[in-house]
Amino acid sequence: MRRLLSPSLLAPSLLTLALLAPVAAQAESIPLAPTPAKPVSASTTAKGMVAAANPLAVEAGLRVLRDGGSAVDAAVAIQAVLSLVEPQSSGLGGGAFMVFYDAKTGKVTAYDGREKAPNGAGPDMFMGADGKPLPFVTALLSGRSTGVPGAVAMLAHAQKAHGKSPWNTLFKDAETLAADGFTVSPRLAGMINGRSPQAGQPDAVKYFTKPDGTRYQAGDVLKNPAYAETLRRLAAEGPSALYEGPIAQAIVDRVHEGELPGSISLEDLKTYKPREAAALCRPWKVYQVCVPNPQSSGLAIIQALQMLEHTDIGKRGPTDPVAWTQLAQAERVMYADRDRYVGDPDFVTVPVAGLLDPKYVAQRAKLITDTAGAPPPFGHPKGAPKVGVDLTQEPGGTTHLVVADPQGNVVSMTTTVESIFGNGRMVGGFFLNNQLTDFSFTPTEKDGAPAANAIAAGKRPRSSMAPLIVLDKKGKFLAAVGSPGGNAILSYNLKAMVGLFYWGLNMQEAVSLPNLVARGENFSGDADRFGPAMLDALNKRGVKVRVGQLETSGLHGVIVRPNGVLEGGADPRREGVAKGL
Repeated sequence: MRRLLSPSLLAPSLLTLALLAPVAAQAESIPLAPTPAKPVSASTTAKGMVAAANPLAVEAGLRVLRDGGSAVDAAVAIQAVLSLVEPQSSGLGGGAFMVFYDAKTGKVTAYDGREKAPNGAGPDMFMGADGKPLPFVTALLSGRSTGVPGAVAMLAHAQKAHGKSPWNTLFKDAETLAADGFTVSPRLAGMINGRSPQAGQPDAVKYFTKPDGTRYQAGDVLKNPAYAETLRRLAAEGPSALYEGPIAQAIVDRVHEGELPGSISLEDLKTYKPREAAALCRPWKVYQVCVPNPQSSGLAIIQALQMLEHTDIGKRGPTDPVAWTQLAQAERVMYADRDRYVGDPDFVTVPVAGLLDPKYVAQRAKLITDTAGAPPPFGHPKGAPKVGVDLTQEPGGTTHLVVADPQGNVVSMTTTVESIFGNGRMVGGFFLNNQLTDFSFTPTEKDGAPAANAIAAGKRPRSSMAPLIVLDKKGKFLAAVGSPGGNAILSYNLKAMVGLFYWGLNMQEAVSLPNLVARGENFSGDADRFGPAMLDALNKRGVKVRVGQLETSGLHGVIVRPNGVLEGGADPRREGVAKGL
């Protein structure tokens, strides 16, 4: 364990990383650029903690914990507020994945609230009359992009098992904020006034336009009485308020409008069921890493972590360009396999055991080199089916939250409406998702082999959402981390794990590290955070990160220190905070 047990619980500047990180002998050391100024969002506590993307949501979660609620209770309250104050990222009309650590049993359970394709969906639903895939924006804004939402059903299912507070008490903060108004944050204002096509759709324009005809700006107070009423119904009736009755009918009506109508029916909504299973846990170093099961892509992060065990990245550090090159190469291998094989296991064979087999991992690790050349090919793990090339596009919306309650239970949850404001259509004061555009638009390869993530009725699209929970060598909770970011989620989460467990950083330092995303022939990174010297060194090694690139992760995490203190971190790139009781 490398410096993980440092007695320091403070988060020094990235300028000090050269002193903190163990660097291999004769390794090149290049200081990173200073972290852009932002109030330190790290927090420590011996009790409970919440880390989420908006301070109002964090306060809602803490209120539930103070009132004796559980981590899952707090997650319900946080989601309800985020749906209002961060609607560009998640909401009642979207889906989510949760991994939950039960302190009494030591078990980690995975809850799958991923949206699913309606029974009327078909493999060619995103193909045009000319036989070619529809333009992405055309598909995104259509009714066909909306899948049957799953976040509310999943949260209700988990809360029934692990909640301590009455369901109808968990929406107070969100309802009050919706009825009385909340202050528009700078990030939301940027989305309201940005160039995303969803922000220009009729529902969004109506909601985000003030009586004087101008758009809401940061600092303005925005009310949403329709959402307040939805929350009242949800509190009183339970999840059925969303899946049956007037709200369900409104969802059906809204997705059937337009030139490319969707096919969601009342039956699709009424019969939606979240999945529950033991989390996918695998050994790594002296730990156990737990993630949701496919169609989540969490297994890819485990594969990458295990591959990096075959390198000397742990003897290097964040000031070493070789370490970053190794990270990039591991990502490229990780994505090559993930993109080829991961899909809904009810419809395709996902070779989980083969992908995580130690011999296969060791073989794939040989592709991790100190310079980057041609993209690595996908591998052939045991049990792999014949599947075609995947052409999935996955925008970078989404949000992540972590809750640790005083009893030691922990939630790590990634939740989304997919793209910015979903598909721009609203019902009951919340946005509908565009999750079905997470399928591969082209269902088959030229040779007829189906893509693992091809569209089918009742199928759930592959997701990059990958909330993590790490257990120590005794099987006790050690850390939780996760991020939004579309396809880049895997890279963001992997970077944080490397920072924590290979480079010995604290949680705030790990989430604040520059991001580096390497997938196929494409490289992208936080150019300003790396700084000119590191950029030059990376480019010389074939990792082509260019000036002006930006990777806006939204990492949140919590880790337990040896004295039992919880240490949290929140990504400085966004507006989130980590705060303890």
